[in-house]
Amino acid sequence: MKITNVLAPIIAVISILSAPAANAVTWQAEWIWANERAVIPNSWAALRKDFTVSEIDGATIAYVSADTKYWLWINGELVVFEGSYTGGPSPVKPAPRVDNFPIASHKYYDAIDISPYLKQGENTIAVLAWYYGDNGTKGTHISTGQPGFLFQAQVGDQLIVSDASWKAKTHTAYQPVEKKPPFRVAAWNVNYDARKSIGDWSDAAWYRADYDDSSWDAAKGGRKPPRAPFFNLFKSDVPPLNNFGLANCENYPEARFPFVSDGNTIKCNLDFNKNVTPYFDIESDEGLEISIGSNMTRNTIDSFYTTTNGRQQFESYSWMNARILEFNIPAGVTVHGLKYRWTGVGEPRGHFESDDPWFTRIWQMSENTLYICARDSFMDTPDRERGLWIGDVADQASYLFYVMDQPGRDLLKKAITVTMAFSDSESGIFAGLGPGRFRELPAQSLQFIEQGVWHYYYNTGDLETLRYAYPYVHRYLTLWETQENGLIVFRNGAWSWTDWGPQETIDYDAIQNALYYSALVSARKMALELNDDTHLEFYDRRIKELKRSYQEQFWQDGFFSSDPETLKDDRANAIAILFGLAEPEQYQAIVDNVLVPNQFASPHFEWMVYQAMAKAGRYDDALERMKQRYAEQVNNPALSTLAEYLPSGGTENHAWNAPATVLSQHIAGIEPTSIAWRTYQIMPNLAHLKYVKQLVPSVQGDIAFEMRRDDAEISMALDAPDNTTAMVGIPKEHFEIGEITANGSAIWANGSPSDSAGRANEHIKFVGADEKYIKFEVGSGDWTLSAKQVVRPNAPD
Repeated sequence: MKITNVLAPIIAVISILSAPAANAVTWQAEWIWANERAVIPNSWAALRKDFTVSEIDGATIAYVSADTKYWLWINGELVVFEGSYTGGPSPVKPAPRVDNFPIASHKYYDAIDISPYLKQGENTIAVLAWYYGDNGTKGTHISTGQPGFLFQAQVGDQLIVSDASWKAKTHTAYQPVEKKPPFRVAAWNVNYDARKSIGDWSDAAWYRADYDDSSWDAAKGGRKPPRAPFFNLFKSDVPPLNNFGLANCENYPEARFPFVSDGNTIKCNLDFNKNVTPYFDIESDEGLEISIGSNMTRNTIDSFYTTTNGRQQFESYSWMNARILEFNIPAGVTVHGLKYRWTGVGEPRGHFESDDPWFTRIWQMSENTLYICARDSFMDTPDRERGLWIGDVADQASYLFYVMDQPGRDLLKKAITVTMAFSDSESGIFAGLGPGRFRELPAQSLQFIEQGVWHYYYNTGDLETLRYAYPYVHRYLTLWETQENGLIVFRNGAWSWTDWGPQETIDYDAIQNALYYSALVSARKMALELNDDTHLEFYDRRIKELKRSYQEQFWQDGFFSSDPETLKDDRANAIAILFGLAEPEQYQAIVDNVLVPNQFASPHFEWMVYQAMAKAGRYDDALERMKQRYAEQVNNPALSTLAEYLPSGGTENHAWNAPATVLSQHIAGIEPTSIAWRTYQIMPNLAHLKYVKQLVPSVQGDIAFEMRRDDAEISMALDAPDNTTAMVGIPKEHFEIGEITANGSAIWANGSPSDSAGRANEHIKFVGADEKYIKFEVGSGDWTLSAKQVVRPNAPD
């Protein structure tokens, strides 16, 4: 078979793509640490600086970075809990990428307004810094190989910088700990010996303003950015973590304290699965051993504590994931408190509910799962790996915009820019797992283009990020060769993995062609948004040839398959509908022949099956399939997140679960119709439901929608953000509509818009009707819409 790649000569001369420029901060600060001859991995340092403030005028921005993490106090008040994002914004210099080969990276810095914590007169900055010194085998972090902390802030007329004027001390209460295989996570367990404490979690703590640090040594400094091994600094795309504060466990409220431990494991229930740092307050003799773990069987982070004598507190700063914290406290120890601190990126602001509590619950479980898989980066799971698998990120992006606020959107931007920055400068391949690992997973790379990069731009309007990512997208798509019949040549990459569902039923050829088609279509849209017509001929030709060939080669009179005798794959057929390869007249046969009877998909593709069924208008079938496939998890009251596999199994909280997407986008019916949600539509399809409520934290502001129906009336409430326009559809399927009102005024009656009311209200207008909806264009503000059944006069006797 002849293979063609007409762009090979062009690819050969494409120049190396450059990383984005470092942010413009003129650095006078130096990287500092405790003055030790040698620093080993998993080291902790305490740092302090006293200074005088004569005047505070407006915002004071501190620029802060660390390899690897830091906790910041000013005048004894906690300012940042777990600052500095791991990973790296871009490699120091382009180079061919090899898997598991160390690569030097630039660093991030945080920008923090510290003015609320400053006061006139004497002030104290205190920092606890933690150096990982390890990358983890899943490549989520790129260590510099040297610890460091960096601080710079213009306070009034003086510049406060980290340098040798700071005091520093190795925090030896944090003892060495052995990291156990398989070494996937860069972070470490905590092994804290309270006998070496320097007053932590007490009124005499070293981070208090009145602490006497005169015995401490001067910090070791000398390296100003952009010196190696830290190189250039880039402002973090993501703000510091949201600190929800210390909270009591559900089964251990304040009223249960104090009590004396009997030596059995104390199981401390969280209200739902969270990423937390555990805390306790005890009274104990010296030298006893306490451990803290999680109920998660694949948890890789535990905490160990050796007591001192008397009353003492401890919080383990290496976060773990749990829905039950397990405290092992020796018998005889008096327990005064058991708490945890929940932290995360921004907030999960979205909300969905319906009159069927099962769907309300699965939506909430989806939101919980997304939020705990978002931290330093989007990750596959907070337990086993914490890896930035871009296929998982693509799944997360499908409902991210219905769930999270701006920091969540920022985190997706980071996933895009980091993935592209760490691509292979020679081949143009970007890896399915980054930044520190390099493995091409073709299916994930293609999915990431459409559902990650394009979806991010369409929901945010961030043209700068699109402009950065597009050259990488285009270059990668040119690596794919085509056959004479128009299909693509199957690409194995480093790993041809596509889905964890049954391998004997997966249609690799049909899936890869569909994913490539979706990536081409999305890349074409990107080019148009960037006013770049350079590659349009390439996209147009391949899109046309591939769609024609897909139909000719794979359509089997009722379903798509590359091998109809053995493969009738729900995954392949779902994305054929979803990506526009299937024609509308083929939808019902695909649903009936494949999507209803065949349930092979893992969660990674399962959500796309629901989307395809909804696109085919089979809403009840989509909801029924969801109930069948997720029943074991949703019906288990102990669970609050969704698992790696179906019906269950693997990690208890895996990123690629996105069943909630169909509920928000197709059942509530809310989705953008132009870039950045400037216009959007609400076309509800309640199926058997009588009530839905949806809050969408869009980039334009919160969209709050509610709908109720019975046999004679539909009522809707909409709170629409400023400077947006919504197309609202009143469903016609439930009964014959006689009258529609908006905020009490008639806008539809007797089969047509009400002229007087319609013309008088410039913020709402009738735009048409089709077989499913009567449609109105609605401006910003609060709206109450009501549609009532036709009332016909009784026939005469």
